[in-house]
Amino acid sequence: MLKFISKLLGGSKSDKEVKQAFEQVQEINKIYSTLITLTDEDLKSKTSYFKDKVNSAINEFELERSELKNKLVNEALSADDVHQINDRIKYLNKSIFETSEEVLDDILPEAFAVVKEVCRRLTERKHTYIYAGNESIWAMIPYDVQLVGGIVLHNGQIAEMQTGEGKTLSAILPLYLNAITGKGVHLVTVNDYLAKRDCDWMKPVFNFLDIKVGAIQSNMDNQERNEMYLNDITYGTNNEFGFDYLRDNMVTDFDEKVQREHWFAVVDEVDSVLIDEARTPLIISGPVNRTDQKFDEMKGRVKRLVDTQAKLVNEIVANAVNLLAKSDKDSKEEAGVQILRATHGLPKHKRLQKLLQDTEAVKLRHTTEMTYMRDQNRRMHEIDDELYYTVDEKTHQIDITEKGRELLCNAQEDPNLFLLPDITSEISMIEGDTSLSQEDKQQKIDSAHLLYSERSDRMHTVNQLLRAYSLYEKDVEYVIQDSKIMIVDEHTGRILDGRRYSDGLHQAIEAKENVMVEKDTQTLATITLQNYFRLYHKLAGMTGTAETEAPEFEKIYKLEVVSIPSNRPLIRKDLNDVIYKTKREKYNAIADDVIQLLAENRAVLVYKHSTIFS
Repeated sequence: MLKFISKLLGGSKSDKEVKQAFEQVQEINKIYSTLITLTDEDLKSKTSYFKDKVNSAINEFELERSELKNKLVNEALSADDVHQINDRIKYLNKSIFETSEEVLDDILPEAFAVVKEVCRRLTERKHTYIYAGNESIWAMIPYDVQLVGGIVLHNGQIAEMQTGEGKTLSAILPLYLNAITGKGVHLVTVNDYLAKRDCDWMKPVFNFLDIKVGAIQSNMDNQERNEMYLNDITYGTNNEFGFDYLRDNMVTDFDEKVQREHWFAVVDEVDSVLIDEARTPLIISGPVNRTDQKFDEMKGRVKRLVDTQAKLVNEIVANAVNLLAKSDKDSKEEAGVQILRATHGLPKHKRLQKLLQDTEAVKLRHTTEMTYMRDQNRRMHEIDDELYYTVDEKTHQIDITEKGRELLCNAQEDPNLFLLPDITSEISMIEGDTSLSQEDKQQKIDSAHLLYSERSDRMHTVNQLLRAYSLYEKDVEYVIQDSKIMIVDEHTGRILDGRRYSDGLHQAIEAKENVMVEKDTQTLATITLQNYFRLYHKLAGMTGTAETEAPEFEKIYKLEVVSIPSNRPLIRKDLNDVIYKTKREKYNAIADDVIQLLAENRAVLVYKHSTIFS
């Protein structure tokens, strides 16, 4: 019905964008048909011609901006003067971008036609080159739908193109056009291999047109990175771009910075980068001057607490299974309480996870949770008080109960050893005690602060150890290689060499796994991918699956999703999703499909989110 109404109104916004783009494609192809008469040198000279048009339009703004920047560096200025100059520079930056965009929009048909003609000549001449370690022959000329994809990307939108429709080739059109500004444009991919492969794959076109292109790799030093960023076009991963930005903000000498302006970026697999990993923080850590880690010291107490909780959860889950087997209402309600309690106690408990494959158990847990969460979690303590500590799997928070604190303490120890004092109330009482001199008050306040600091550090250590034991599994979230804890990327399954969990969590896992506990670290710089990509003047993306996340792209990044039709009608059948009640049924069905496909001599790729399931 919605599609019918949309059609009556002239189609969706995406349809209108595609229609307008196809009108531009007609102009592109018209110009393209005239370029065959040009020599190679004439075709190459188009790049200089385009650059001159852009530079002449923004030259006045650039000169003023350069003068103002020199003034900031070389002259003694008042705070008001600095503020006014910075405001003016912001205005000039905006003017330079907007003016450049006007020129680029104007020359787009001719620039795209030039790229298409270069592709035609390389194809006609069977241009041979090496990429991905293999000798290849160029055989690609953009189809009209790929030209549409390039237009959408240049407009700062997300191009949804079906798998196999040539997103990589489409991207070179806006990359070339925007590289003309000389500001540097970025193509963001999800791993080093794709960055290098796509760069080498598309390089013949850029080389023909005198456009410098390079790819950042994770093992490059500062000088090599600087050289890559000085290229007109730079390929690289989201993490490399993000970490280079953080390192640039930590340099003591401006000349050590590697990145230039954040002008224009095209993000490949944009749904994965800007939605799935958007809030993943990129963190650069460094050693602290003083280290006094107590992870090894606290490990024995925490292990005792974890083992006791595990034993309790075993009993709770067994009780829940027995209650579920009964048919009366009271047993079912109590089963819901036990399942919820087990979830709060040990969410990754193997038997609990198996139990929660049953839809009745999941429904019971949800109903019980809603009941106990009423009136701002008023009754939730009835669930949690029976446990030694509670685990919130979603927020990764750990809360130790009264039972837990008692178990952590050894005999003859202060029962409040693992309880944070109310520092505000204590200081208020000390300051209000008229029998104390000012000197005595200060001594008591200092003692209260010291006690709070000691207990706070102790509780932090215990909490991180509990997180390590309860939420982080070996061969799932991390692996052990060469007696070191190595983080596994939850999205790709790759080992993140050189990365460490922050805030003492990595040390807690090291203590848990009996490897050497490294020195304390502190966060020196951090940014989320979401905030990093907001730095760009213009952002675009491409993927095969963006329509489902369209509202999020619009809300977070102000990016529109444009669905581009395939070059030929699709013959592939997109079947409906199949949902199974249990993992066992799902895995058996997958195995049956794999066996059938292999019998037909068809290759099969099975993707899982974690290494242990793979």
